[in-house]
Amino acid sequence: MRVGTPGFVPERLVEARAARGIASKSALARLLTVNASTVTRWEDGSSAPDAEALGALASALHVRREFFLRPIVNSMRPMFHRSLMSTLVRDIEYQHSQMRWLQEISGILEHYVDFPVVDLPDFLAGASYRQLRDDDIERIAIEMRRYWKLGEGPCGDMVALLERIGIIVGTIEMGTSKLDGLCSWSAEDRPHILLATDKMSFPRRQMDAAHELAHAVLHRDVTASELKENLKAIETQAFRLASAFLMPSTTYPSEVSRPSLASFLTLKARWRVSIKAQIRRLTDLEIIPEGYDTDLYKLYSAKGWNRQEPLDQEWPMNEPRLLRDALNVIVSAGVRTKNDLLAVEFTMSPKDIENLACLPQGWFTEKTGEVVQLKQLGERGSPKGDSSGEVVPFGRRQ
Repeated sequence: MRVGTPGFVPERLVEARAARGIASKSALARLLTVNASTVTRWEDGSSAPDAEALGALASALHVRREFFLRPIVNSMRPMFHRSLMSTLVRDIEYQHSQMRWLQEISGILEHYVDFPVVDLPDFLAGASYRQLRDDDIERIAIEMRRYWKLGEGPCGDMVALLERIGIIVGTIEMGTSKLDGLCSWSAEDRPHILLATDKMSFPRRQMDAAHELAHAVLHRDVTASELKENLKAIETQAFRLASAFLMPSTTYPSEVSRPSLASFLTLKARWRVSIKAQIRRLTDLEIIPEGYDTDLYKLYSAKGWNRQEPLDQEWPMNEPRLLRDALNVIVSAGVRTKNDLLAVEFTMSPKDIENLACLPQGWFTEKTGEVVQLKQLGERGSPKGDSSGEVVPFGRRQ
């Protein structure tokens, strides 16, 4: 008689299936050549796979066996995403599973390195998001810039800012243009942001990063039920704050001599925000006359800019560095080898970790070079007696 694996966590199977984009239990059953009812029992916890079946699951879902024996990384806080009515449930579940894996990776790494302290004060001063008016959001945007000493000009690198204030950022290919980003909090109350890499440009990433930051600022206490009930209003607030943060009301509008696509293109080169976002921003500020925004959007589409705007590929992509740097430090310092990390700490595949932590593809299979002490040569090429070197400081990342 076969006995199920003790300690099997059913939620882990649900999570892994979502992470691999397998839409249904029956689809997984076909992949494993077992009955659909068997997978159903594994996922609802009424039975557990035996050792042989567990190995088959691990192989099919590209995880280690131990993956199914660890508790799921979960937070009671909701996940904010710009869900549309036409968005497939499978895509949303995939995004949620990747967010939990991002939180799991950062939680493991935080045992070895000190991440920046979360520097996210209560800009609402105790008020509820329900009480916010447009003027309040504009004020909060200015306060955020002043608090983080960003000035009131064009914002530099949003991803670097997020990491500087203690937010963990990861990236994945969403596989759909209807999902751009996700914001959530870990059980340790650290914000995590997941950004899409699909059809990405620097201006789009800037806006996506600012949008998710807006959720972290405005909606940190929103419950899952509130998010479901008030999703449209919550998303409107996040977009307004993101736009106000990237294009402050105190400076950006004064540079708009005449609302036209040509002038927006010139401003894009300086402010590095999309032309479409500029039209929306000036409409929100009532600088563009009523109805004229529709004409601008029509002309915008006629030029084909809804597919790709001019200057989109002008700037290199801003990639997260915090998790990548943490892994490099852990390995280079000899605290853990890459094999140790895969065999002991992580249970998902190397490719998953490389994607979420923005590591180069194949990082885990690259050999780590040994640290060699170079001799210092004297005037005639002979080694000096003193082998000490000079410490050269690296410049701070802007």
